[in-house]
Amino acid sequence: MNNAEQYMPGPATGAEIEKNGEEWTLVLVRELRHPPTRVWDALTDPAQLAQWAPFDADRSLASAGPVKLSTYGAPMVTETTVKRAEPPKLLEYNWGGGDVRWQLEPLGAGTRLTLWANINRGYIAWGAAGWHVCFDVLDRLLAGAPLGRMAGPAMMHHEGWQRLAKEYAQQFGV
Repeated sequence: MNNAEQYMPGPATGAEIEKNGEEWTLVLVRELRHPPTRVWDALTDPAQLAQWAPFDADRSLASAGPVKLSTYGAPMVTETTVKRAEPPKLLEYNWGGGDVRWQLEPLGAGTRLTLWANINRGYIAWGAAGWHVCFDVLDRLLAGAPLGRMAGPAMMHHEGWQRLAKEYAQQFGV
């Protein structure tokens, strides 16, 4: 049995929602034991994104400008623009019709990573579960103990993802 087969996410924590009229924003916070420069590289480098993120990028996200993001496991390509890239602190772009913003703050020797993602209310618990798993995979990748990519539609069949989606739905009241 490999690491991915043994993987089971912890409880649904570190997420909240912000509502502004009909716009819903998922906010996830994770404390990582890796410095902001390493986390930044993982958020922007296409080779690293391909190991943990729910999309592939056709170029580095480390600078402003056009980029194509291909959703992992689905035939969806978003032609978008990196709006802001301020290494190693802030990254903003649009993916799948919603704005995505990453903030990295030094926290001791590690990083406090915050994600804001605009998402349809009907999918916000799914998004929270998916990003939760992606954050776990990212943390293990940076620690040198990669799980392998766990994202996309196939992940929705994973027992841990299903549990997380239910827990987040209860927390968010959706």
